[in-house]
Amino acid sequence: MGVEMTSAVQATQLTAEDIARLRRESRRENWGRAWYKFSRNPLSLIGAGTIIFVVCLAIFAPWIAPYPEHVKPFTDFANASQPPSSQHWFGTDEIGRDILSRVIYGYRFSLTMGVTVLAIVVPIGVVLGLVAGYFQHRWPDTLIMRTTDIFLAVPPLILALAIASILEPNLFNAMIAVSLTWWPWYTRLVYSITTGLRNEFFVTASQVTGASTSHIIFREILPNCVSPIFTKMSLDMGWVIIIGASLSFVGLGVQPPKPGLGTMVASGTRYLPDDWWISAFPALAIVVVVLGFNLLGDGLRDLFAAEDG
Repeated sequence: MGVEMTSAVQATQLTAEDIARLRRESRRENWGRAWYKFSRNPLSLIGAGTIIFVVCLAIFAPWIAPYPEHVKPFTDFANASQPPSSQHWFGTDEIGRDILSRVIYGYRFSLTMGVTVLAIVVPIGVVLGLVAGYFQHRWPDTLIMRTTDIFLAVPPLILALAIASILEPNLFNAMIAVSLTWWPWYTRLVYSITTGLRNEFFVTASQVTGASTSHIIFREILPNCVSPIFTKMSLDMGWVIIIGASLSFVGLGVQPPKPGLGTMVASGTRYLPDDWWISAFPALAIVVVVLGFNLLGDGLRDLFAAEDG
């Protein structure tokens, strides 16, 4: 009898190990299929490569930038307004600072803006959307969605400019201003998904078995919202960077001598068209990073759409 029980326990343990192994293999297969679908789109690969390149520039800026001291208070009037050359690939600005070095460091501020804003607005917007969608036609739905409609009625750039103009002009307050304008988009997205899922069979089954509201919202409904949320985040990074650069352009974002890309574009417009490189290369840097995130977002959207199909 004891030998039979021991054999049964070993068989049970072996079965558990087999299940764990099969799950790992399934995850590897899913990742393999996802990468295959993603790699079939060359534009998505270009976008991913561009973003990886920009992130590496931002992280390793002190070692990559040819003149890292030019991002601090620095003047070299002897080399001011020099056109692009082998010594200064992007030329120099009106007080002799290397534009390439400042663009590389400028990516740090742009990526910080995008990551911080999304880190703030995504959790807030997602939770509000889940609550409003689950309690549809009740007071949480009415309160949350009517507030969302009020924010969505104003263009985000205009609202961000209005908020930033009240606050002290700096990067932190610019991020706060953009965050206050961006959360309704995630609330609206998750709300539309949640209202379509709240009457599905798996949600009804959880309610019948006595699952708590928080369990149903965050363990049953939220996982089905992850794909569109990640797709929107990749697309929104570009938009947030554009709005952050716009705030810096009008003097409400990154302040000199810090090398904000929008600030650099604004300072160079005074010297157009003769010293075109002062504003052209920072503007091109904005285009590159925004295009990279848009291409990456399009690839993720097609990938998740194929998986859902």
